[in-house]
Amino acid sequence: MIILITGASHTGKTVLAQRMLEKYKYPYLSIDHLKMGLIRSGNTDLTPEDDDDLTQYLWPIVREMIKTVIENKQNLIVEGCYVPFYWRQDFDEQYIRSIQFICLAMSDEYIDTHFDEIKEHGSEIEVRLDDSFCTIEEVKRDNRKIIDGYHKSGEKVEIIQEDFEGTIKKLTECRSL
Repeated sequence: MIILITGASHTGKTVLAQRMLEKYKYPYLSIDHLKMGLIRSGNTDLTPEDDDDLTQYLWPIVREMIKTVIENKQNLIVEGCYVPFYWRQDFDEQYIRSIQFICLAMSDEYIDTHFDEIKEHGSEIEVRLDDSFCTIEEVKRDNRKIIDGYHKSGEKVEIIQEDFEGTIKKLTECRSL
């Protein structure tokens, strides 16, 4: 079983992956860790700011790792923002049956009301060395892009509208693993 968690920045993807790891004892792969390993090792000239290019670069690697895990009948949580909107096109039905997809985003209203908390919890699991890009306008823009892109591809997006903790708890509890 693969649990594929994606979504906008600062939405709690890593928090959800960590809680699922603790509950189900599934290991998890942070696509951000893979990204930084490739960047720091000099295996790519891309930088952490090259989001679209990073998706094109990282997704083929992550996709084939997912297939290998499924073929080996193993479990893995894969978490990160570098999942293309039309990710399903890269898998046959035999693989899709073994993937649970979760996409997190926040409504504009939630961002307006909770922006200080969003910033405050930005390093809850992983330490963000530079969070200067995190402005209310940028967070709203990123969330709208995620919501629109995944909706256009037919995916369900879990939109945090009022209760972050309740949404994360619901997603952790309702998985049929």
